[in-house]
Amino acid sequence: MYVTVNKPLFAWDCLEDNPNLATIKKFLESVPDARLLEGLQRHRGRGRNDCPVHVAWGVLLLRTALRHTSVVATLAELKRNEALCRLIGIEDEKGVPQSWNISRFLEVLGQEPHLTELRRIFDTMIQRLGEAVPDLGQATAGDSTALHGSRKENEKAAKAEIAQGLPQPNGGHKEYTDAENKVVKIVEWFGYKLHLLVDAKHEVVLAYRVTSANAADSKSLPDLLEQARANLPEGRIETLAYDKAADDNESHRLLNRAGIRPLIQNRHLWKDQTEQMLPGHDGTSNIVYDEAGTVHCYDRTSLPIVRHAMAYIGYEPKRETLKYRCPARHQGWTCPHDAVCNAGKSYGKTVRVDRTIDLRRFPPIPRATKKFERLYRGRTSVERVNARLKLFWGADDGNLTGSRRFHAMIGAVLIVHASFATLLAAAPRREGTLGKLRLSPIQKALAKQPSVP
Repeated sequence: MYVTVNKPLFAWDCLEDNPNLATIKKFLESVPDARLLEGLQRHRGRGRNDCPVHVAWGVLLLRTALRHTSVVATLAELKRNEALCRLIGIEDEKGVPQSWNISRFLEVLGQEPHLTELRRIFDTMIQRLGEAVPDLGQATAGDSTALHGSRKENEKAAKAEIAQGLPQPNGGHKEYTDAENKVVKIVEWFGYKLHLLVDAKHEVVLAYRVTSANAADSKSLPDLLEQARANLPEGRIETLAYDKAADDNESHRLLNRAGIRPLIQNRHLWKDQTEQMLPGHDGTSNIVYDEAGTVHCYDRTSLPIVRHAMAYIGYEPKRETLKYRCPARHQGWTCPHDAVCNAGKSYGKTVRVDRTIDLRRFPPIPRATKKFERLYRGRTSVERVNARLKLFWGADDGNLTGSRRFHAMIGAVLIVHASFATLLAAAPRREGTLGKLRLSPIQKALAKQPSVP
């Protein structure tokens, strides 16, 4: 894998469609799966060992890493690629497992404690990246995506999955609205939802959760945030961008307690009004706010009356207030109502909005600011990650039956994602001639980290 020096740290476009054997070897070595394999071997006990657990696990990782559309395609390549077989411990063609071996392996992998061990592997790899990359997780983005799956027909097996606490596939429904809040598109599917929290700059998944298709996004946010904060140094997360699905009071209270600034578009809930008087101002005041929390003042001298958006000056964390100033004085233009608003004030009229009035309406970074728009654009990163997981690495296979197999496959896909993120960050940067390589401080830090079993 060659990455030029002008590429970003996580240069996802530099991943080969068909990785060479050297890259695959590094990829397999980067996964701290010793504890997982030991647990799977203990589970097997003295049973038949026609398909060793390390071989089945290797096939599952290769299926994702090589971007094969199915396990059958992976097994077919192993039968004609002796060198690839040896990388996962297969000595000859007779040692290549059958497709049903991998299906049964997925069923076991989706049970406890193996499923928890899959998440531990992912968390360990993200924690190592978080220690080496100083800005990993500062700006985050969240979203969910639809994944297709099938329910087990065997009633007893389905009840065992429910008893384990695994969500079952069901019907999902999502509506897309326009600027006037009218439904313009409806998407329906049967399966699950994959909820992600990713780094908005580097497009690395920091936390994930699988739920039923009809689960609300805001209900998964606490778990995602807890996992991401545990995977990163304390206080690393500064902002979180999310769409309207997370615009509720509980989500805003959660982020406020964590000291994270929300970048969440507000839902349109007002039906018969467009603005309200700012609390603390009576009917003689000319200060109002709209549904998005933007503060306005009225020029009552002009005819007709004119409304202006007040100039946002900044957030005062000690007071928990947003500070606004007369737009005319701030921007240097003359307002006919100046003598009323700014009488005896050289600086002009100042309004402080107490955020605790409505955390959802008045975030630390107001929605009607360029900073909010710039940071909110980072939310597109999670959409690119979703596409990469589904299209490149087969997370949306659609052929898996049962929640255990599905969760095991998603866990493996996220481990592959974290592994390739580690390889990209640790890759030497090619600068100038082919023989001239330069290691950045991040790559040196990753190289010094002790190996994790």
